[in-house]
This record gives sequence, structure tokens and C-alpha cells, in this order.
Amino acid sequence: MTELRTLGSSGLRVSPLCLGGNVFGWTADKTQSFAVLDAYLAAGGNFIDTADSYMHYFPEQGNEPGQSESIIGDWLASRRNRDDVVIATKVGDHPKFMGLAPANIKAAVEESLRRLRTDHIDLYYTHFDRDESIPVDEIITALDDLVKAGKVRAIATSNISPERLSASLEFSDREGLARYVALQPQYNLIARDSYEGARREIVQREGLVCVPYFALASGFLTGKYRPGKNTENVRNLPGLAGGYADTERGVKVLDALEQIATARGVEMATVAVAWLAQQPTVIAPIASARTVEQLPVLLAAQDLQLSDTELETLTTASS
Repeated sequence: MTELRTLGSSGLRVSPLCLGGNVFGWTADKTQSFAVLDAYLAAGGNFIDTADSYMHYFPEQGNEPGQSESIIGDWLASRRNRDDVVIATKVGDHPKFMGLAPANIKAAVEESLRRLRTDHIDLYYTHFDRDESIPVDEIITALDDLVKAGKVRAIATSNISPERLSASLEFSDREGLARYVALQPQYNLIARDSYEGARREIVQREGLVCVPYFALASGFLTGKYRPGKNTENVRNLPGLAGGYADTERGVKVLDALEQIATARGVEMATVAVAWLAQQPTVIAPIASARTVEQLPVLLAAQDLQLSDTELETLTTASS
């Protein structure tokens, strides 16, 4: 039985692996998505991450914003299990609801609720804080209104500067309004600077938790990319690729992962997620599975406790 942990000050109880919903409707059709969701829940998982923008980044593939939410909503309605799961979604990157202006937040949440076929969102993230001309007090006030209305249980943030994160928390404290309980940064063995440092210091100091995305660096940490080896990856987002494999650091990370994985009798991806899960402030790495067969490797990270020596080996290799 998966042991749940409390997500910061929210009171929400979540499993130690968060299932990413970005593939639903994209590289996993509805039937595959339902199967993955069923298997994840059967294995004790309860924490599902999506966004109102998933997956509009690839319109040439027929993808539309909100399709992930719609599939999850259909699954919730079909299985009648809304109370068994913690649903996290995001606002600010949908083409029709771009940005974090208060009116935008309030319009976007209604569409997310409709697609998810629910009357509340457990964890609501601001997805991208691109327009810093919008005062953080306006954003927080709009989010607080959603909490007071019962449409959102807790709020969190994703891609945000340390300065804006601090300012948001200060405003919440000063005004007694809803407060971010979590940060979702890009963070993994090959991308550490995006979180370690100022952002992590704030999370630690302010009692937040970290729910990192790209736990496997868009597939790189599975070992599928090697120097000189071309691997087509339809899941690459703009700006991400297997190019890590041609760097000295990338090779060192893969070698360290392979060494530990071989010694432990597990997959490299399992070790990579386990390393992330054991980092300070991290409560639940996010990882996606396109098929049911991909899930066990991810779920195994919940039971893999790396030794101090193994953690140090990986950390040194990725430095």
C-alpha cells in the first residue's frame, strides 16, 4: 500500500509519485489513458497532474488545448472515483486564456471545471508568470476568490521567478489570503539550476513543497539517448532534445545511473526518479506513462531508497 504524505500546508494527502497527464490525448489515446489511470490508481497512486493547455504545443498532430483535462474528466465520471484522487491543473498557458490577469484566471477555471467534470480542483497552479506587469496581489486575490468560492482547495505555482514567488507569499501573509503551498519547477538530475538555489531556499524557508516536472528530462534519463545515437522522440517539447547525450556531463550522469541501476537490478529511470524523490523539499516527482507497461518502472522508485553513497555518486556526476 502506497504511503500518502501531506502536501505542504494544504492538508491534501498525495502519493509519492505524481502521474503526469500531458500525454493524455497526445501520445496516449483515450483508451490507453484510461488504462494508465486505472493501473496507477490500482497501484495506490492518487495524485494526477494536468493543465488547461495540454497539449496544444503540437497542433500539426491534431492536438488541442484542454484534451488532457477532458480525458481525465471522462475517466472520473466513468469510474465515479472523484473523492479518491487529488487533481492538479494549471492556468495561464491556454491559447484562449493566456496569462494571469484576474479575469483570465476566473474564466479559465470555469472551463477547467467543465472539462474535468467536477465542482472543485484540488490543487490549482499558475502555469507561467510571463507578464510581470500584473501585480502579484491581483493574482493572489483572484486565486483566493476561487478558494473562498470552493472551486479550488489549494493554490500553487510553477514557472515563476524567486522574486515574484517571495512577493506572492508576502502578500498572502500580509493580507491573510490563500497562500501557495507548492512549487512545480523543472528539476531533474540533468537540470538542477532551475530549482536548486534561490527557489529551493524560498520553498524550504516558507514551508512549501516541491513537485518537480520533467523528472526524466524528456526521456533522457531513461538511457534511450546515447552519444552519436539518433532517437526520434515525439514527446520533445520546444527547446528540449536528446542533445544532453553529447555533453560530458550527460555521459557522466548516464554512466552513474547505469552503474547503480545494474547493481540494484532496476531500470535507470527508476534510479533517476528515486534520486529526485530523495532531494530536500521534494514530495512527489511528476512522471508520465504512455502505456500501462511503462508504469512499473516509475512506481518502483517509490520503494527504492538510495544510499548516501549512491545519492552522492549521482549528485557528483550531475554537478
